[in-house]
Formats: sequence, structure tokens, C-alpha cells
Amino acid sequence: MRLSRSASWFLLAFGVWSWFIWITFVKNLWNDASGLAFDDAGDPTGYFWVHLLLAVTSFLLGTAIGVIGLRGVRAQRRERDEK
Repeated sequence: MRLSRSASWFLLAFGVWSWFIWITFVKNLWNDASGLAFDDAGDPTGYFWVHLLLAVTSFLLGTAIGVIGLRGVRAQRRERDEK
């Protein structure tokens, strides 16, 4: 399968965006002082675990999508250099 140049760059940008967003989200979740993520004893709540799982899953999917985009960009550059 061949990706277009724009699709490759979009997927790569999505992967970078995913890293930025989900790492920021996990930092904010970890430092949550509202009482949602940690109870009064400082133990993680169900809210914390569900959102951590969501963030890790999204981070991994974003990474995989970014890798696909990177491979597409590299393939486009190789084709251009061969001409």
C-alpha cells in the first residue's frame, strides 16, 4: 500500500500530537488535586485507573500511527531520490 505525501505527513503529525497531548494529560492526571484521581488517603481511584488506561492506549495507538506516517514520508523521500 502506498500513502500519499499529504496522508503520510498527516499521520506523522498525528503521532507527534498524540505524544504531546497524552503525556500532558498523564502529568495532569498524576498531579490532580481535585480528589477525582486520588482519594483522601492518596490511593488511586477508579477514575485514575480508567483514565490512565485510556491515555496509555491512546499513546500507543498514536505512536503506531506516527510510525506509519514516518515510514510513508521516508518512502516518498526514497522514491524522490531514486529519480
